Amino acid sequence: MPSEEIAIRVDNLGKCYQIYERSQDRLKQSIVPRIRQAFGKSAPNYYREFWALRDVAFEVRKGESVGVIGRNGSGKSTLLQIVCGTLTPTTGKVSTSGRVAALLELGAGFNPEFTGRENVYLNGSVMGLTRAQIDERFDAIAAFADIGPFIEQAVKTYSTGMYVRLAFAIIAHVDADILVVDEALAVGDAIFIQKCMRFIRRFQENGALLFVSHDTSSVMNLCSRAIWLSNGSVRGAGGAKEVAEAYLQYTMQEVYGDTVALESAQPAGNLVPNPPKDLASSESAEESHPVDSGMQASIIDHLTEATGWKTGAAEILSVVVEKVEPGAAILLNGGDRISLNILAIAHQPLNRPILGFAVRDRLGQILFGDNTLEFTDAHPTPLAAGQRFVGKFVFRLPLLPSGQYSVTTTLANGSVEDHVQHHWLHDALLLNVSTSKRWGGLVGIPFEQVTLEPCT
Repeated sequence: MPSEEIAIRVDNLGKCYQIYERSQDRLKQSIVPRIRQAFGKSAPNYYREFWALRDVAFEVRKGESVGVIGRNGSGKSTLLQIVCGTLTPTTGKVSTSGRVAALLELGAGFNPEFTGRENVYLNGSVMGLTRAQIDERFDAIAAFADIGPFIEQAVKTYSTGMYVRLAFAIIAHVDADILVVDEALAVGDAIFIQKCMRFIRRFQENGALLFVSHDTSSVMNLCSRAIWLSNGSVRGAGGAKEVAEAYLQYTMQEVYGDTVALESAQPAGNLVPNPPKDLASSESAEESHPVDSGMQASIIDHLTEATGWKTGAAEILSVVVEKVEPGAAILLNGGDRISLNILAIAHQPLNRPILGFAVRDRLGQILFGDNTLEFTDAHPTPLAAGQRFVGKFVFRLPLLPSGQYSVTTTLANGSVEDHVQHHWLHDALLLNVSTSKRWGGLVGIPFEQVTLEPCT
């Protein structure tokens, strides 16, 4: 790829730390090797090596967003610190094109004794702004942070949320070309997070984003590609959705340990649409929701192509969506009363089976869903090996913008605190939605009545 198109290039990056078991070993390491080398003798090491990163390589194009996922201790934060220049690599190199703005671990780059105002000037100057430029932007930074009179107090008195507010406000006003964010959006109230997300969306139009999060939904939502770090090395890289799903299975296996073995559920055939239903007149549909939703959805059975994992203890056999009203049509309308049925079989005895589903948009965001946990808590339903069972969810179909949506289905056993996911299928169903109307938000609600009348 031409160099002018690259915002971040990481070449065979490695970071090694010297770990000393005792404080005196550090002193020995600084003295003994030099003495022995002066006499031509080999020098022992009084430390052990710990490689936080090893042989990491990737590129981020200008205007591209790349997520980095992995467990705690996998090297994510170390990688970002090297990209930002606050750490020096042991091997390899990192090159960046343009101004880098970073939101790393809490309080990074802040002097706790300085006030918020003083730290704005400190951080701004570190990021290449002149004092005159910071003067021009200070009011906008303070308004974005929205911490009131605390801007004049020492940051050591700040709460966690106030730290993040001020730090994000600064990087949002430095005209950066590269934005590096490390788990910072996990802290803060909903209103401020939405403000940050709006800024990130605008930034993504031209800038490069390197985003670290444990929330795979956020990675799928914000990023086109993802990198999975494990024990300091790249375990997987590719499309954000594929990498996030593989990481989710891996983390679930880590939770279960040797008690349960998760096998990847791979596609077994081609797309098979739901059997056609008898066409119904539009009159019954209009009676159930007088206001025309302007939305129609077709359902595609994608079970044979779905990916995921299973333990072998139980299995989802089919997922079917149909209208509750008699004479249902092959197309669903927004506001239709529908039933989503998940048919499964127990291959081993299950004492507390749970079936559930989640509808996701193309970015992997969960729009809505539910499971049978509350029902089975009130009505225990133990199952014998070989017994089939069905989870039935009846609801009004929300209004969705045009596009394709997927349904994730799950089969578990246990309680909310202690359960095992025995079968997890991504994209078990696909919904192709066509909408003639527009509304705000990710999901709309079907209205029973909309009128406008003059008041007398």
